[in-house]
Amino acid sequence: MGNTAVEKDIYSKIDEAIGQFHFEGKLIDKTPYGSGHINDTFLLRFSLPDGSVKKQILQRVNRIVFKNPVEVMENIQGVTTFLRKKIIENGGDPDRETLNLRPAKDGKCYYLDADGDYWRSFGFIEGATCYDQVEKEEHFYQSAVAFGNFQCLLAEYPASALHETIAGFHDTASRFETFCQAVKDDVCGRAAGVKDEIRFVMEHQEIAHVFGDLQKAGKLPLRVTHNDTKLNNIMLDDQTGKAICVIDLDTVMPGLAMNDFGDSIRFGASTAAEDEKDLSKVSCSMELFELYAKGFLEGCAGSLTDLEVSLLPMGAKVMTYECGMRFLTDYLQGDTYFKIHRENHNLDRCRTQFKLVADMEEKWYIMEDIIKKAGS
Repeated sequence: MGNTAVEKDIYSKIDEAIGQFHFEGKLIDKTPYGSGHINDTFLLRFSLPDGSVKKQILQRVNRIVFKNPVEVMENIQGVTTFLRKKIIENGGDPDRETLNLRPAKDGKCYYLDADGDYWRSFGFIEGATCYDQVEKEEHFYQSAVAFGNFQCLLAEYPASALHETIAGFHDTASRFETFCQAVKDDVCGRAAGVKDEIRFVMEHQEIAHVFGDLQKAGKLPLRVTHNDTKLNNIMLDDQTGKAICVIDLDTVMPGLAMNDFGDSIRFGASTAAEDEKDLSKVSCSMELFELYAKGFLEGCAGSLTDLEVSLLPMGAKVMTYECGMRFLTDYLQGDTYFKIHRENHNLDRCRTQFKLVADMEEKWYIMEDIIKKAGS
């Protein structure tokens, strides 16, 4: 969970929002919290009558990014309520192993202020930390277990009941059509300079249709997917180092298990940064792939079908191809979606993704063998 740059007048709005939730104790202070870039996040500290201090998280939802905040909140409320029930059934600690929404005074899971901003509050999880970067391989493994367990706990949740809060988020075939239109329109006159990259997308267009075709044939179950499976969306226990909770549920939607797995591999198993210019440094680490596959399938605990398990390597390939294609599309359209910090930034990003796809293809049989062993 994170905060954007805090506006000068937001503190007056915070006090209004705080007054609309049932918090225990007396407010001690409120401070910006976290390293995220989407929502405005604050840590609230309250003193209780017994002298202890209780912490809460308060967030203002980014209405620019999330066009339908009510649907986002309904998804989060439905999933966390279900998770809490499952965790209790399994003998776990529901106050630490899932996010817990604090209802507003009107009974809703959010507060809508006079300016049209949506506020929400979660209980603070004590004794646990989020890491922005993988400091040791165990962190990557623990994130895999956590996201796999997320799939397992939600295996019986009716995914179709969730709102698709970002339409076509991982509709790779639709992304391909958008790309083709961007090439045709060539609004910035950049297509002539990226013929090799365009050719790569076109020569691999079958990747864009693999999962969609299988879904249409009824061979892939719709799952509850997180859709942002980065390490910093996992809380690790400070004492044990074990993953205890999946956070940042804003993008929870109906989807495919392979996409969540694949996005983790795309980012976490790469040997270089997403925008590395020197492509000789870019490859998919089979050691990290194996580590993540082992943890993910351990966490899934048999909740995936045999076909889903066998398609995990394809998940990595599809997500990497899709992301590279999106970077190239944005480059062709004038860098209007992804933030750039230098000339050709999106082009550099797309090239790393395509290099990863090519590297995965060279290591395909190794990846399949790793999954077979991890799933056996």
